[in-house]
Amino acid sequence: MADDKATAPAAGNNPYTQTYVVQSGDSLSKIAQKYYGDPALYTKIFEANRDLLKDPNKIQPGQKLRIP
Repeated sequence: MADDKATAPAAGNNPYTQTYVVQSGDSLSKIAQKYYGDPALYTKIFEANRDLLKDPNKIQPGQKLRIP
């Protein structure tokens, strides 16, 4: 029997991660409120998108963010 962990997708390819397209007026805290019910959890979204975001306060409409 094969070890399933050996074929598990990398975090960036996780099929259980949702994608959110940033809208005008959004902030990471607003997105965190929507998905987690707590705006303080914006850091989870920021950390999951470090390859796209350099500053959690600078997101742009149209960006596709991973929501872990």
